[in-house]
Amino acid sequence: MSTPQPPMPQAAPDWQAAASGSPYPAYTSPIPVVRTHLAHAVACEWTKMRSVRSTLWTMGVFVFLVVGIGLLTGFVVAGSSPDQTGDNALSLGFFGLLLGSMCIITLGVLTTASEYGTGMVRTTMVACPNRGRVLAAKAIVFFLVAFVVTLVSATLVALVQVALLEDSGVRAPDGGEWLKATVGVALYIALLGLLSLAMGSVIRHSAGAITIMIGTVLAPLVVALFMFSSSLESVQQALFEYSIPNQLSIFYANALTDSGPSGWDPLWIMLGVTAVAFAGAFALLEKRDV
Repeated sequence: MSTPQPPMPQAAPDWQAAASGSPYPAYTSPIPVVRTHLAHAVACEWTKMRSVRSTLWTMGVFVFLVVGIGLLTGFVVAGSSPDQTGDNALSLGFFGLLLGSMCIITLGVLTTASEYGTGMVRTTMVACPNRGRVLAAKAIVFFLVAFVVTLVSATLVALVQVALLEDSGVRAPDGGEWLKATVGVALYIALLGLLSLAMGSVIRHSAGAITIMIGTVLAPLVVALFMFSSSLESVQQALFEYSIPNQLSIFYANALTDSGPSGWDPLWIMLGVTAVAFAGAFALLEKRDV
């Protein structure tokens, strides 16, 4: 009695045909292979940013501080005598934005440093081995979010404050002042956040990077206040002029000093400092292990 023969294997489907240049000549995936690019990394970083609770909390507190303090200041000043309101209603938005900048700094640091603390950075680098692309994607997403939220908040506060003070003897701001108090400050705050993001990538520790950035914002002004010696007068003046609070006040035509940066100078200074920080962050990212 003859032994039954095993069934002959069926011919492989066409999608399993050999592919020219494939490392696996007997197999070709039926899933389309797409070459990844920066837009894919941006989409991934946007998904991460809008999915974590830190974004909601930090940006929520930012809006609360900028809008809340701005409106409160406007109502208080509107109830005072005309000679106490100053000559520019837009300058009242400075107080809330200075405090709100701490939220932008915190979120910028967390965007990069938090992944090193949780170990998520290893998964990120496996999904996108191009480390420079990952950092660039984080920077693009963060800058757009910070700029849009700051622009909307600053514009809302400016509109309400001008409406409140239009009958208080305060002159109406011109187009250039409107541009600086809305678009200008939004660009400056977004760049300050990018500087924090780069610092988080360099330090790789959330608390340490946040402390450094808050010190960068506040320390020069505080140190200058305690320089009483006449021999340190030039140093004191430089600290006042180039401190971040003073540069931020320039956008509201309410500078703390009569000399130093003016106009759009603070924006170019922050742009240069941020570019240098990102160059260092990119260089270290390529050299160090994750």
